Amino acid sequence: MIAKLLYSLRWKLIALFIFSIVLSVLSLVGVFFVLLALRELGINLPTRVAQGLADMFTIPVLLVVAGSFFFTVYIFVLTRRRILYMVRITEAVQRIANGRFDERIPVRYNDEMGELAANLNKMSEQLKTSIEEERRAERTKTELITNVSHDLRTPLTSITGYLGLIEQDRYRDEVELRHYVHIAFEKSKRLHVLIDDLFEYTRLSGGGLSLRKTRLDLVEMIGQLAAQFQYEMGRAGMEIRLHFPDRNVMIEADGDKLARVFDNLLANAVHYGKDGVYVDVHVRSAGGEAVAEIVNYGEPIPPQDLPYIFDRFYRVEKSRSNDTGGSGLGLAIAKQIVELHGGTIGVASDRSRTVFEVRLPASPASVRRAPGATEVS
Repeated sequence: MIAKLLYSLRWKLIALFIFSIVLSVLSLVGVFFVLLALRELGINLPTRVAQGLADMFTIPVLLVVAGSFFFTVYIFVLTRRRILYMVRITEAVQRIANGRFDERIPVRYNDEMGELAANLNKMSEQLKTSIEEERRAERTKTELITNVSHDLRTPLTSITGYLGLIEQDRYRDEVELRHYVHIAFEKSKRLHVLIDDLFEYTRLSGGGLSLRKTRLDLVEMIGQLAAQFQYEMGRAGMEIRLHFPDRNVMIEADGDKLARVFDNLLANAVHYGKDGVYVDVHVRSAGGEAVAEIVNYGEPIPPQDLPYIFDRFYRVEKSRSNDTGGSGLGLAIAKQIVELHGGTIGVASDRSRTVFEVRLPASPASVRRAPGATEVS
């Protein structure tokens, strides 16, 4: 506290003021001795000028005028760097006000002026970040409207087209009629899924979704979800294998919301991992976290697509087209739900396998070790 007070601008200005006075006094003494020295050398003109001024204004007045002159000179010289620094700060503020948020002021002092420069730099950085986020949000909104319009229009066009054929009796027989109705029905279901996902994503993005957390067993929940996929995997010629080294992994979570996350991950594993035959599900406790991994051995996700896999409406075009993919919001919704629970979700993919990993805070003393890994096939 004392050190900060001593380095404050107030004390520095007081020190400069006193130092200028001392230098002014020393300068007057120096002038007096110079005049004496010149007089000893026989140079009397400066002495006669000084004597004349003293007779005209009196010595005290002459000393005050000369002292004020020296004081002004020293104050100007000693504060010049400070004044230039203030001018630099003022110009930087004007440039920031004009929208140049990349402007930075060098912090040269450890007093209030230095703090002012540092705070202005921080303010400029925050303004730049806020404006970039606002622009990004505007672009996101525009892209969202564009993507939603496109994804809604595609099934609507099909539904309208096939219902139009039915309305105009442009079908050969009842078999073709039922075919048109089936296509329209499937497209309407896809439209329903898209609207539901869009509504859910909007609620999550807007912070309008509250979690109803209860204590639940992650091992039991994922085991039940995996059982629901047995029939679908059997039809696809696939097999699901569960690896549960811990008998129980307890967490505090909204079971319905979290079930949607793992339902989406399992559905993706079945949908895009058919070439790999197996889907492995691992649940364990590690470092105070509940860790769940969904592994499939199908076609890998290209490296250039991995950073964007959790973006809304993002699809890996080669394998996730509108015909085979979902709404394009499933993983974005999953990411937001996991983050609402204070967890993280990530993906890694190479030629051998694709792994989606979810990490959630585990409840204290929540783990009981199992005698061995559990497998369901």
